[in-house]
Amino acid sequence: MDDVWVVDALRAAGCVFAEEEAGLLRAAAADGGDLRVLVARRAGGEPLEHVVGWAEFRGLRMAVGEGAFVPRRRTEFLVEEAAVLARPGMVVVDLCCGVGALGAAVADAVPGVELHAADIDPVALGYARRNVAPYGGHVHQGDLYAALPAELRGRIGLLVVNAPYVPTGSIPLLPVEAREHEPVTALDGGPDGLSVQRRVCAEAAGWLAPGGHLLIETSARQSPDTASAMTGAGLAVRAASSEEWSATVVVGTAPR
Repeated sequence: MDDVWVVDALRAAGCVFAEEEAGLLRAAAADGGDLRVLVARRAGGEPLEHVVGWAEFRGLRMAVGEGAFVPRRRTEFLVEEAAVLARPGMVVVDLCCGVGALGAAVADAVPGVELHAADIDPVALGYARRNVAPYGGHVHQGDLYAALPAELRGRIGLLVVNAPYVPTGSIPLLPVEAREHEPVTALDGGPDGLSVQRRVCAEAAGWLAPGGHLLIETSARQSPDTASAMTGAGLAVRAASSEEWSATVVVGTAPR
């Protein structure tokens, strides 16, 4: 193989899956010179997904790039939970959507939903527009519910949220790929990690349709507090966990 140097460079940089990453970089490169640029970026610590321009999420290729949060595989568990509750024609909103992977995956699993995705970050929304377009998704920019069209109030059947939930003091402990290459606004959940989640829960009942559901990804440790925020907002609550995905989702349901 002519490009043994690619694997060697990635191994020297500490990439555990050097052979697999080398194949992805070769596929993404336009030519030999471009390959060297991509390898240098990856060896320099950039997330592989930023370098190649996409992330795999629930079998789909999601556009992603520099300055955007990379969808985590554990969030596929939230999609599994959401897909059970979604129905064709239902209004589905991906709040704090980032690149829109969560909403796009739900729409892919349940064709025919009315998809909306919202975030405050214009960089992330540039990718979200590409990711939700195949599903007729609508993208909105703004701070949480302020981004949403008023006509969605009381109509949302499924509100899926992967808000930042890392406590501020734990940000320096994150892998270098996250803390140096992803926006802090997509990571930092405030002093206890739940600041954004509480804001989402506080207004959820006014936006959900009767019997509508709010699903929030959180950690096992934080889930009781996430559940408490939903209960305080008048939602009936249950929690779901997956050992396979190392993931926890709290589900709140509005009264009918």
